[in-house]
Amino acid sequence: MRTIMQNHPHSRQHWRLFGLLLVCSVLALAGCSREERDETRPAEELYADAKAALDGRNYSTAIDRYRRLTTLYPFGRHAEQAQLDMAYAMQQGRRPEDALTTLDRFIRTYPTHPNIDYAWYLKGLVHYDEAMGMLRRLFPGQVVDRDQESARRAFQDFQELIQRYPQSRYVADARQRMVFLRNVLAEYEITVAEYYFRRQAYIASINRARYVIENYPGAPANVNALDVLQRAYQKLDLPDLAEDTRRVLELNYSDQLQQMRDSQPGFLRRLWPFD
Repeated sequence: MRTIMQNHPHSRQHWRLFGLLLVCSVLALAGCSREERDETRPAEELYADAKAALDGRNYSTAIDRYRRLTTLYPFGRHAEQAQLDMAYAMQQGRRPEDALTTLDRFIRTYPTHPNIDYAWYLKGLVHYDEAMGMLRRLFPGQVVDRDQESARRAFQDFQELIQRYPQSRYVADARQRMVFLRNVLAEYEITVAEYYFRRQAYIASINRARYVIENYPGAPANVNALDVLQRAYQKLDLPDLAEDTRRVLELNYSDQLQQMRDSQPGFLRRLWPFD
């Protein structure tokens, strides 16, 4: 009789349910026990635990522990640094919206913090990573018909860092990233200009090309912008403007023109001119 009851389907289901409830109860008690212990621990220990999780790249655990620290100790240097570290963990853990919310709150709350420059830099990195994610999905193609808002915001964040804290140790890296972002945005405008040109919307194509020249000086796409201008002027039967543009091209970009004719460099290599 005992064997029959143990092998009965309903009996087995009952024991599985009992075991599941038992495990959940143990985990819940363990969580409560940990929270109760945390309430009696100093901020230094809680911060050390969170930092250990961060160093071990266990970002979810790190975020939870930093949040616990800031809840129990909302004031003081550990709580302040915990917010920056938590934002970094969110960025690394691919939670950009949470990271940006945390950084914006930190910048508003602690505008004179010794590491406020890092907050601006990290904010730029979050937007930069979003822009790079788009490029990686498109590579080796070009940027076509995609929203450039992340690239623009990253550029603005890095620009804010440089203007506010020119002596920051993050400025050099931010400048290089701004050059890359400038090139990305200029390349995108050229792609749109070519799109309009193929559809014989020559005025729109000219406006996009002029925008590149006026707003992204020094970008590799400037030579492409002038090339678009020359061809559009020809299509609109404006020979004088086309000839003037051709002279500017040959005078200032003769080497680049030859390279364009010989071979096209890789898309990302044109945008990132650093070794």
